[in-house]
Amino acid sequence: MTDQTNNTGFDWASPSFQSHMKKRRRSQIQLKLLGLGAIAIAFMMLMLLITSLVSTGYHAFTQTHLKVEVFLDPEHLDPAKPARGNYRQILTDTMKTQFPDVPDDRAELRKLTSILSNGAQFTIRDRVMENPDLIGETVQFNVPVADTYDQLNKGLIDPDTPEEYRRLKNDEIANFELLKDRGAITEPLNTALLTNADSRFPELAGLKGALVGSFYALLTCFLLSFPLGIGAAIYLEEFAPRNRVSDLIEININNLAAVPSVVFGLLALAVFLGWFGMPRSAPFVGGMTLALMTLPTIIIATRAALKAVPPSIREAALAVGASKQQVVFGHVLPLAMPGILTGTIIGLAQALGETAPLLLIGMNAFITSAPSTPFDSATALPTQIFIWADSPERGFVSRTSAAILVLLTFLIMMNAIAIFLRQKFERKW
Repeated sequence: MTDQTNNTGFDWASPSFQSHMKKRRRSQIQLKLLGLGAIAIAFMMLMLLITSLVSTGYHAFTQTHLKVEVFLDPEHLDPAKPARGNYRQILTDTMKTQFPDVPDDRAELRKLTSILSNGAQFTIRDRVMENPDLIGETVQFNVPVADTYDQLNKGLIDPDTPEEYRRLKNDEIANFELLKDRGAITEPLNTALLTNADSRFPELAGLKGALVGSFYALLTCFLLSFPLGIGAAIYLEEFAPRNRVSDLIEININNLAAVPSVVFGLLALAVFLGWFGMPRSAPFVGGMTLALMTLPTIIIATRAALKAVPPSIREAALAVGASKQQVVFGHVLPLAMPGILTGTIIGLAQALGETAPLLLIGMNAFITSAPSTPFDSATALPTQIFIWADSPERGFVSRTSAAILVLLTFLIMMNAIAIFLRQKFERKW
C-alpha cells in the first residue's frame, strides 16, 4: 500500500484535505464562470449598441430621388446671369406637367412642389451654370425629395396611421404613390451624406464640413503633440536626473492623463480664446485643445516604449564609444518607435471622439460649408453628432446614427492601424 504522507507526516488523502481541494476547484470554476459571464455581457451590450445604430442609421445611407424632365424655360432664365433665374417657378411648372389634372390652385401647387427638396432648385441651377447652353431645352434631372416623402418611401411613415396623426395627408401620399407607379422614384446611395456640408433640411445635410474639420483638428493635434510628447518623454526617461523635481513632473503628467476632457476645454476657452483672441470654432484651436489633452498620453506611451528597450542595447552602444545622444537617437529611439506610434495613434483616436472640449470653444456652430483652412469656422464629427441629435427634425434621427457609425469606422480603422504596427514592427526581447 502506497504511503500518502510526506516527510512531515501530513496525510494528502485525509478527508479534510480532499474537502479543501474541492473548495479550491469550485472557487476556480466560479471565477472562470464569472469572467466568461462578464465577457458575454460586455459582448451582448456591444452588439446591442451596434444593432441599434445600424437599424436606425442604415436609412440615411440611401436617399429618395425624383426623376423628372425639366424644361429650362428661357422666360425664367437669363443666359447672361444663370444664377439669378427663377428656378422655383421652373420646378412648379415641371410638377404641373407631372399632374395635369390637379387644379391650378396656389395651395394645390404648393403641395406638389413640397414633394421636392428645397435643394432641388440649386441642383438645377448648378447644372445650368455649368452649361448655359441647356437653356431652352428639356433636361432630365434626379433631384432629392423632401424629408417627409423620403421617410414615407423608406417606410418610416405608416400610411395606415389616421390622417390627423400624420405629417402627410391622404392626397399627398396618393400623389407620391402615383410617381412611384410611373417609375419616377429612385433610391440611390446617399453620397451627399459625405459630400454635403450641414443643412437645416435633413435630406441635404452631410458630414463633409465635420470630416474636414476633424481632419484639420487632428492634423494640428498630431503636429503639436507628437514632437513635444516624444521630446519630453526622451528627456524625462534618458537625460533627466532622478530627483524631486523630475518625480514631481512625472506625477503631474500621470495626473493630467486622468483629468476630464472638459477641463482642457475650459482652459482653451480662457487662454486661447480669452487671452490670445484666437478665432472661435476654428479647427486649429480645436487641434491645440486636443493636443493638450493628448500630450500626457503620448508622453506616458513613449516612456513605456523606451523602458521596454533592453539595457544591453544602451550598454553595447556605449561600449563601442557612442555618446549618450547617439545611443538614444541612433539605437534606442528606432527600436521604441513602433510602441510610440501605437500610443500616438490610440491617443489621436481618443481625441477624435472627444466632444466636450470642442463644444466649449464653439465648434458646434451651424456651418453650411466645409472649411478651406484650419482657421475657418467648422464643426467636428462628435460635435456634428451632438447638433443632429439635438435637432427636432425626425429625419436627423437616422443621420445621427449614421454619423456615429462613420465615427466608429474611423476609430476602428485607427485602432486597427495601431495593432498592425505593433504586430509588424514590435520586437520580442
